[in-house]
Amino acid sequence: MPAIDLHTHSTASDGTYTPTELVKAARDVGLTAIALTDHDTMEGVPEALEAGVKTGVEVIPGCELSVESKIGVLHVVGLWVDPYSERLKRVFEYIRERRAVRNELMVGKLQKLGFDITMEEVQGQATGTVGRPHIARILLEKGYVKNFDEAFNEYLGKKGKAYFPKDNISQEEAFELLNSANAMPILAHPFLLSPDEEILDREVGRLKEMGLQGIEVYYSSHTVDMTGFVKGLARKYDLLPSGGSDFHGSVKPEIQLGKGAGKLFVHHSVLDGMKAFRQSKGLKI
Repeated sequence: MPAIDLHTHSTASDGTYTPTELVKAARDVGLTAIALTDHDTMEGVPEALEAGVKTGVEVIPGCELSVESKIGVLHVVGLWVDPYSERLKRVFEYIRERRAVRNELMVGKLQKLGFDITMEEVQGQATGTVGRPHIARILLEKGYVKNFDEAFNEYLGKKGKAYFPKDNISQEEAFELLNSANAMPILAHPFLLSPDEEILDREVGRLKEMGLQGIEVYYSSHTVDMTGFVKGLARKYDLLPSGGSDFHGSVKPEIQLGKGAGKLFVHHSVLDGMKAFRQSKGLKI
């Protein structure tokens, strides 16, 4: 059966596969389509689109935005985003500037903890947007931690000793930005927003009113019960089901492209439903 993956990352943000390597890997595992959804950037999309033409894998141009909400940070995947939009480029540049400040603050905290680490070393790890995984890689290479989980649990995660909060855009800004670009806003990994089903239900209803069009029903960490609950939310709020692995490569070795932790399967009909919706609105696919 034809499978797809609508949530992946490349070296343009915090993944370890280049866009070309990602598309080739998708072909090798039998995927018919993927969406490249790097964090706060579209820089890898042109390369991925070119690789898609060469390999026969359909590539959906996308991105992933970290957004402030009343109950915490939510992630919104935008599909069919124009990679050449000047407005998007300006917003992403602003976000990257704020992230650069955050990175420097976290590296500074690590230095005060006695770690021999510099921003130059961190930047040398990245070919695109610099983020916490690149800092974690330095900590791992220098033997300060045994793995990425330890790096985030002890130092870079929300409860870590070197953590500094991210300056995210507002929900209003995110949805206005994606809707103005005729993109399809999808709520990513909903249970990471809240494990409480009642809270999640309310938030999804509120986000629907703001312009949410879809929700990740199929996700790497979803149990059967979670998948069933999110399917119900999709029906309740007339949202398109989406799904993806959130593949990052070696940064998250337990997550496989198209398969997540091993049991993920997103049928191509999910993408067909999205295309039909966009065509009914006169939007490009």
